Amino acid sequence: MSSDTFSKIEHLFQEKFHGSTTVSPQTALTDLGLDSLTLMEFVFAIEDAFEIRIPEDRIDPRQGSTTLEQVCTIIDEIKAQNKK
Repeated sequence: MSSDTFSKIEHLFQEKFHGSTTVSPQTALTDLGLDSLTLMEFVFAIEDAFEIRIPEDRIDPRQGSTTLEQVCTIIDEIKAQNKK
């Protein structure tokens, strides 16, 4: 997981979604304090911010166990594949 990737996601959460909770890489998506619709919007905003599309089979925001670290790893993998 790239620390730059996490920093960008953290900033996005704080600025655009008015996150009131402190987040860490181990924070689960469901622990962000967002309702299900806003959680989906957060994932879409992440995709837009990184100019990628995350396949549905790679991430499901409704899964409580998905952490920000896992999201960062997925993003880093997709970015690396797109560079090839």
